[in-house]
Amino acid sequence: MRHLRRSARITTEQWRRKLACWAAAVVVGVVAVGFAMAADAAASLRTHIIAFNPWLMLVLTPGGLALSTWLTRTWFRGAQGSGIPQTIATLHLENFTIVDRLLSLRVAAGKIVLTSLGLVAGASIGREGPSVQIGAAIMHACGRWLNLSTISMRRGLILAGGASGVSAAFNTPLAGIVFAIEELSHSFEQRTSGTMLTGVILSGVTAIALVGNYSYFGHTDVVVPIGISWIAVPTCGILGGIGGGVFSAILIRATRGLPGGLGRFAKGRPVAFAAVCGLLLAILGIASGGITYGTGYYQAHEIIDGRTHYPASFFILKFIATIISYCSGIPGGLFAPSLAIGAGFGGWVAQFLPHTTPGAVVLLGTVAYFSAVVQSPLTASVIVMEMCDNQQVTLALLATSFLAYGVSRMICSQPLYAALAEAFLDGMASAPKPPPAVKAAVK
Repeated sequence: MRHLRRSARITTEQWRRKLACWAAAVVVGVVAVGFAMAADAAASLRTHIIAFNPWLMLVLTPGGLALSTWLTRTWFRGAQGSGIPQTIATLHLENFTIVDRLLSLRVAAGKIVLTSLGLVAGASIGREGPSVQIGAAIMHACGRWLNLSTISMRRGLILAGGASGVSAAFNTPLAGIVFAIEELSHSFEQRTSGTMLTGVILSGVTAIALVGNYSYFGHTDVVVPIGISWIAVPTCGILGGIGGGVFSAILIRATRGLPGGLGRFAKGRPVAFAAVCGLLLAILGIASGGITYGTGYYQAHEIIDGRTHYPASFFILKFIATIISYCSGIPGGLFAPSLAIGAGFGGWVAQFLPHTTPGAVVLLGTVAYFSAVVQSPLTASVIVMEMCDNQQVTLALLATSFLAYGVSRMICSQPLYAALAEAFLDGMASAPKPPPAVKAAVK
């Protein structure tokens, strides 16, 4: 009888934990959808401001970035940048006091507000990376409420939260799973896989229930038949790999400190530096007719659909705007701008490859550049495949993605997010030096 009572208590406790985790995953889905709506509203507000008078951005963008940087450094420390490096760092930290601070619900709320502010101001940022940190924070809060004692269980919830954030943000559940394995954890542990899979499914189902079963970039029917059309694979893979590798190398170098007087200015007066970055973004936006502002989602969607053909200046200026936005230190992700740059690059390359369907070249350019930036070829392939609801180009996407990854590694030997995670830990005033596990992850 004593054994049965003890077994019943254990079963009850297990079910309590499962239900709490499931509820947290649903909350991740709800918050991700709310975040998407807030980001869309911010973009819409910016569009109305530009329509009224585009020159107002010369005031709004510097002011918005300066305010965002001040709020980040004053009230929401740990919210800066993408959010993916912070999540990776917490998976390798032994000091959970720091983890509690990085994945606090306060920081998660600040991430939503400040990313939306950055989008209103016209920064070239996205919401998908921040959704990873927000999802991890919600699941981590669930773990604290459950008073989980083992480090592996708490890390399992963080991993599940990050994957759930990607799944709900893109409506790509498979990509959420692959992203968690390939980018966040660099491994697949049996004891945490069930939690992660359940979280991804529940958050994805919640997002679908709220906004419907949609594809991020709609549906495409393009194919890349075996033959001369495959010349687009090495072309996009090599060129996209070079572009993405250079982008990653620049960001890693900038994170470690800008050179000369510019670096001293950025370190000594970060708010003023953010305002200068905002002024540069406003000038780029006005010069480009506003196409460099925001996530780049609409431009990418138009390019993939074949509705609009943008000149090479689009992806070049978007490339520059995204680097400036990240260097400013405001919260905001790299996923959406990278996809937009890749789509613009693919649209430009398509005119030189008449034997391949233009829409297919756009997809190959998108996956090549994105894979080269994040250096996670499986994640890049699955995300692009699911976002466009097209499984017919899977083989070409994979080939292009892995080729771009190899080229990018020759230019930038460290994966971007792991390198940023290490730099983030180095820069934390009250944090210990990065543990060996983080440094091992970037090798």
